[in-house]
Amino acid sequence: MSDKPFFIGYMPAPEGLRAFLVIVAAAVIGGMAGASWVLGVGQDDPGPGAVRGDYGRQNLMGIVELVPYPLLHVVEGSDTIPEGTTLMMSAGNKAGVDARALPLDGQLAAVSGVVMERGDLQMLQLRGGRRGLGPGGGPMDIPEPVDMGRWRLAGEICDGKCLAGAMRPGRGLAHRACAAMCLLGDVPPVFVSSQPVDGEEFMLITGPDETPLPKEAYDFLSQYVSVEGTIKRHGDLLVFSIDAATLKLTN
Repeated sequence: MSDKPFFIGYMPAPEGLRAFLVIVAAAVIGGMAGASWVLGVGQDDPGPGAVRGDYGRQNLMGIVELVPYPLLHVVEGSDTIPEGTTLMMSAGNKAGVDARALPLDGQLAAVSGVVMERGDLQMLQLRGGRRGLGPGGGPMDIPEPVDMGRWRLAGEICDGKCLAGAMRPGRGLAHRACAAMCLLGDVPPVFVSSQPVDGEEFMLITGPDETPLPKEAYDFLSQYVSVEGTIKRHGDLLVFSIDAATLKLTN
């Protein structure tokens, strides 16, 4: 009979094979760790977007405007959100706040929620019910929009909530189905322009004459496109009203 050590699964490892098995086990574990690292660094950077719970709950006063998605022109801000800021708003999960904001259009409102932030893009996720959005006073003058003319831009159509930080990466083809669900739930859509307009990369995107984004534009979500439309500045937020017939995929 051979004197070579022979391993049987239901028996202790022979003394002559123990060192070999330790080396093999260490190599397998190290190889898996190395493969995980390679896969991780090979992925696209998800970006700096985040739900800024570290800012704390924001309690603000502002004028509600529907263009057609609800905006808040802040008149009483906080350390994080100064007076003069114009915020897009959303509810929890994949939902907008259209029904809650409609009765307050053109009026002062009290809002409370958490900021989501990516660069200079901010969205406020409101608390539920009147705690998140309720009357704060009577009618007030909405800031007069500033017409910035007609533009042809290249970029990506995203949902503003996930892009701002609710999900990471929040854009690109991997996020397309999620973006569609958010927009169907009336979360404000955002256009990420490759060419800054008046210093802004992010802008609320709508249909013609600031109507809701047409459903035919949903076929182009999370892809690099070119499109024509007009831009107006509402407070400190740009609103891009597009002609969906001019949407084209670009390389």
